[in-house]
Amino acid sequence: MGILRDLLNWRSLRWKIAALVAVSCCAIALTVGVLVHRSTLARSMNDGRLKAVTQLSRDLQDHERDDAARPGPLSSDAVPEELLHRLRSPQGLKDGYATWYDGEAPGDHPSMWAARMYRGVPVAVEVDMTPDLLTRRALDRHMWKYSLVALAVVVPLSALAAELPNRRLRRVARTARRIAAGDLAARTAAGRGSDEIAEISATVDSMADSLLGRLLAEQRFTADVAHELRTPLMGLVTASELLPEAEATELVRDRVVVLRTLVENLLEISRLDAGVERAEVGPVPLADAIRESLARTGLRTRLTTDDVLPAVTDPRRLDRIVANLVANAHRHGRDPVEVEVAGTCVTVRDHGPGFPRELLTDGPQRFRTGASERGRGQGLGLTIALGQAHVIGASLSFANASDGGAVATLRLPAAG
Repeated sequence: MGILRDLLNWRSLRWKIAALVAVSCCAIALTVGVLVHRSTLARSMNDGRLKAVTQLSRDLQDHERDDAARPGPLSSDAVPEELLHRLRSPQGLKDGYATWYDGEAPGDHPSMWAARMYRGVPVAVEVDMTPDLLTRRALDRHMWKYSLVALAVVVPLSALAAELPNRRLRRVARTARRIAAGDLAARTAAGRGSDEIAEISATVDSMADSLLGRLLAEQRFTADVAHELRTPLMGLVTASELLPEAEATELVRDRVVVLRTLVENLLEISRLDAGVERAEVGPVPLADAIRESLARTGLRTRLTTDDVLPAVTDPRRLDRIVANLVANAHRHGRDPVEVEVAGTCVTVRDHGPGFPRELLTDGPQRFRTGASERGRGQGLGLTIALGQAHVIGASLSFANASDGGAVATLRLPAAG
């Protein structure tokens, strides 16, 4: 179906090339046709004039040989007025002869006239030009017919010839879309070549290599920072526990917990980016698992269930996803926060300002909440939830409710 749609897409490069070839062929055929027609007409007129002048000269010689006193049958009262006018005008004479082509003769039978003054009397002959007219018309018909035949052959061949570069361009476009979707390992596999398409393919591959290198460098930096922070963080945690009880101590311990959570999140993201996480999936009673996860968060959340089915998932990672989604809803949205479990689909909704447009378009980005009205944060919760969803083979999507609020939907594979 997709191939047929590509073939019928008149905006594609294939049909633009075919249209250009068709226009070029038509222009060439029209130019050649006009030139040949005019050349043939000019030659026919010259041959007709020569034939008429030769016929008149021969008739006059025969008449003189017979020693007649007057031109007799050579002089005619039926000589056209245009021919007589040319005969009387010096500009209309060539070697003493005047010629005129009568293309408007009745019955579609044109004539070529030749005339001259003989003993003070205009004499003329008429030569039938019908065979020349029929020859020219047959030539014009053949030119148009074979031009159309050539056009009918050349245009499909040009469309087929354009398919190869068109296919290469489509492959480059598919690879670029895969790279834009996050598959930085995608390459065009352009092979050898030195044309513009090969240059574009090489540029796309080079861009993917550069993006992959930068992403790996960023992942290494994140992992290194998290690991380097972990050792002094453990010292801070231990030191905070040794501080005497006071209001300042509670504040320090709270900030230490926040810093510890941030470091643990960074380590988790680095493992997800490195692709070393492996899920241990199995059948899970989804309603019970979600209820336990909500209880562990300690946050007030409304749970509703409807025809819940067992899901195949990793309960530990599922708990991590649900906890992050619920915490994000409480932190950036407004009460009530609702969780609905229907079938194997888990929906988390708040009644706040909703997700920002950038998040809905590009997905969650680390260290960016997207909009000030959704509160402050590192933007790691949704990033981790999305990464864990990929690990367990689930899909996580984000949207805004029509009556307000952010909606996160987790779809899990069903058991059996």
